[in-house]
Amino acid sequence: METGLVDLYEHQKLAIEQLDTGKILCAGVGTGKSRTALAYFFIKECGGSLMINGVGEYKPMQRDVQLYIITTARKRDSKEWEEECIPFLLNQKVKVDSWNNITKYTDISNAFFIFDEQRVVGSGTWVRSFLKITKKNRWILLSATPGDTWLDYVPVFIANGFYRNRTEFIRRHVVYSRYAKYPKVEKYLEVSRLIKLKELILVNMDFIKPMQEHHEYVYCEYDDEKYSTIFKERWDIYNDKPIKNISGMFSLLRRVCNSDPSRIKKVKEIIVAHPKVIIYYNFDYELDILRLIAKQLNIEKAELNGHFHEDIPKSTNWIYLVQYAAGAEAWNCIETNTMIFYSQSYSWKAMEQASGRISRMNTPYSDLYYYHLLSRSPIDKAIERCLKKKKTFNEKRYSVSLGIGDLEQK
Repeated sequence: METGLVDLYEHQKLAIEQLDTGKILCAGVGTGKSRTALAYFFIKECGGSLMINGVGEYKPMQRDVQLYIITTARKRDSKEWEEECIPFLLNQKVKVDSWNNITKYTDISNAFFIFDEQRVVGSGTWVRSFLKITKKNRWILLSATPGDTWLDYVPVFIANGFYRNRTEFIRRHVVYSRYAKYPKVEKYLEVSRLIKLKELILVNMDFIKPMQEHHEYVYCEYDDEKYSTIFKERWDIYNDKPIKNISGMFSLLRRVCNSDPSRIKKVKEIIVAHPKVIIYYNFDYELDILRLIAKQLNIEKAELNGHFHEDIPKSTNWIYLVQYAAGAEAWNCIETNTMIFYSQSYSWKAMEQASGRISRMNTPYSDLYYYHLLSRSPIDKAIERCLKKKKTFNEKRYSVSLGIGDLEQK
């Protein structure tokens, strides 16, 4: 790769002009946020110039600024950011680390920080460290999913000086329900002000991808008798013992749906129709099912999960089994255009990130196919409703809506 020569799309060049310290670069997965952020740092923060798309002249940075990139542990370990830095000649000026280690950088000053993937939600250690860093440094934040609610924006609002602290924001804007059994926001006040503040900090990279994404929802059967036994009698049919808690009950209900023979049959049909398939799953019993399918179909298999971090196979016919928790982000694949969601994740953000593994600007495919396997069981339908609203499924809230108490207290 020639140094100083960088290819940028029009949406990336426009974003560079709009960016400034304290802003969020918001764009979908696979639209080039990393390269855009580095180009902004090189040009606007450090006074350098680049040969963009073969036009212009490369000039070194005029201001010597240390760059820190706080990202996911997987992106740090994969050296993805270091590879992006090569054409900018930034490798000697960059320190890449994970959000888990953000507390190590709270004493840094007069540097520039790129916070990759939105992790500053709530009021925990990461948020406190983020606020300490932003007081003494210039920074931007990258995210495909910047916030579900106004409360998600609070740390960034505080870092930009809009509010002194979280308490001030809540007193001014948040009304909690008096009757909910858990903290539930009933409504927000002065929403027009919040919209204006959001518009001040959000830089949207609007980009219409050249490829078409086709999402097909494949409905499978489930054993209603087993489902009812678990739900009504609170009985673990797999281990023949009482269910101890709500979380255990929901896991068992999902297992009834996810291990149904009809779902296994559907997966086989999709694999036979597509030579290279990435399959996302949640649980180890699902992994056992998928391994057996690979054996029965005599197809090459590789895995990315808590047990194995294998590479995508090089053959012409394969399946790649990926657990959401281990592989929803920080890797890309342009060798296939087909993905199966064997079961749904509770998190719509995880589903969005997972979808983006094959939805890249440099994919050779004009059509991408996503197969969502689910049943019409109450639990699957509840999760599906949350995901379509871009919300995360919450077991506690769902159990309250069903009038289910805490099994451990019975």
